[in-house]
Amino acid sequence: MEADEREQEFGVDEFLTVARNLCEMKASEFALLGYDQVTSDDIWSCVSARYQKTGFPMLHRLTNDILSLKATEFMNWMTMQAFKGAFL
Repeated sequence: MEADEREQEFGVDEFLTVARNLCEMKASEFALLGYDQVTSDDIWSCVSARYQKTGFPMLHRLTNDILSLKATEFMNWMTMQAFKGAFL
């Protein structure tokens, strides 16, 4: 089976399931760091905001972006959202 065939078998549902699981893992990691209120939806919102103009990347890029998200980067994003009034 070639690489192109394997990529075609991986559908949108599987993509979203993997992304959801990764966001839950990252939220658990943040909870260990003392950020108990961070949810997987918050993580997804932060990471997916990067792709509003360009569309979603390949799974390996999205995986890296979720798993390498730092607490400071996330908190900066949350602060900017608060200034924009997104959480009011």
